[in-house]
Amino acid sequence: MEKINASISFDRRFYAQDIAGSKAHCRMLVARRIIARADGAAILKGLDLVLAEIEADRFPFRVELEDIHMNVEARLAELIGTPAGRLHTARSRNDQVATDFRLWVRDAIDGIDRQMRDLQAALLDQAERHVGTIMPGFTHLQVAQPVTFGHHMMAYVEMIGRDRGRLADCRVRLNESPLGAAALAGTSFSIDRDMTAQALSFDRPMANSLDAVSDRDYALEFLAALAITAVHLSRLAEEIVLWTSAQFAFVRLSDAYTTGSSIMPQKRNPDAAELVRGKTGRVIGALNALLIMMKGLPLTFSKDMQEDKEPTFDAADTLAVCLAAMAGMVADMKPNVAAMHAAAAVGFATATDLADWIVRSLGLPFRRAHHITGSLVKLAEDKGKRLSDLSLAEMQSVESRITRAVYDVLTVERSVASRVSYGGTAPANVRRQVKAARKRYLG
Repeated sequence: MEKINASISFDRRFYAQDIAGSKAHCRMLVARRIIARADGAAILKGLDLVLAEIEADRFPFRVELEDIHMNVEARLAELIGTPAGRLHTARSRNDQVATDFRLWVRDAIDGIDRQMRDLQAALLDQAERHVGTIMPGFTHLQVAQPVTFGHHMMAYVEMIGRDRGRLADCRVRLNESPLGAAALAGTSFSIDRDMTAQALSFDRPMANSLDAVSDRDYALEFLAALAITAVHLSRLAEEIVLWTSAQFAFVRLSDAYTTGSSIMPQKRNPDAAELVRGKTGRVIGALNALLIMMKGLPLTFSKDMQEDKEPTFDAADTLAVCLAAMAGMVADMKPNVAAMHAAAAVGFATATDLADWIVRSLGLPFRRAHHITGSLVKLAEDKGKRLSDLSLAEMQSVESRITRAVYDVLTVERSVASRVSYGGTAPANVRRQVKAARKRYLG
């Protein structure tokens, strides 16, 4: 029973939040004259001593006391005696843990947001350096149209921006105080929940005591946001794995983010990227675990809820290390400009430019232009040529009205430069988007 019941092995991470909540509660009890000022002063001094012991790694955690709340209270009693017993007036471990957990998730959101910002900064630096570096854009992992490496980096800046927005939204919704809900029904003591909410930087007290002790929506929303972020990181990680392969050779990572092989001395394995990709499963799994744990619980608190903390801690820790690794890899990447350009020039990447030219210059409907372009691609394939290598006579054998002006749109440089629509890959666009994103995301 002790082994299955105790949570101190993991909820000791709440110590700072638990002590902060206890201080706020103590000050409120004194202000409302529920406990004597002298007892309140002793409690606050004792809590500072407990905090110092924990931070100095001198605190005697005891499994038989089950959790961080009882460990702190028991040590407080050892340090200050009788007044310690007054601290738990008008509260329960139910509202106490709910408060601690909200405070912890709020702090975790703030830390993760700073890491996301760092990743965006690294992506923006690469984008700014490579606004004109041409690479192939893909659909179905097949060469589609030429884009720039800077434009590609900016796509991830926007993804991480939305991830930050989801966490910011989650923070707003979770920022209500459960403290004072007590076990489930509130308390008969004349407490001031607004005072404790303000002391802990909550926006307001939670409106319903039943909801206050049983809600874990904020943890679910937090994990959902982390899971989506992990998926975004995994997509970039997969691209790094591909790009660093000999078959792509688009970027190179230094030894700081790669490893060698035990038997193949030529290997430079993108292990950091692979681990980011792999750890996504842990974050998604944490969300699933908490959803499943909560799905059948009647109001209010059940001991099942002890299972909310470990997956949440693990997901936050996992994403934090993934964000750090990804920011490092992005900053470390050295794009192979020549290889990217060469890859963009194959696979008939300017076929859409040819179709667009036919529409503009010959006045044909796009579907007709699409058909003509397909025939020209087939002709080039049969002759082992690029579109730009077809002679004018060869092009006119498919469509007699094609003129020499068509060659102006068949280079990857012209193709990229022409994509000037908002959000397009034209270098001038990317340069503006980098500037705007720095202001929007980095402040």
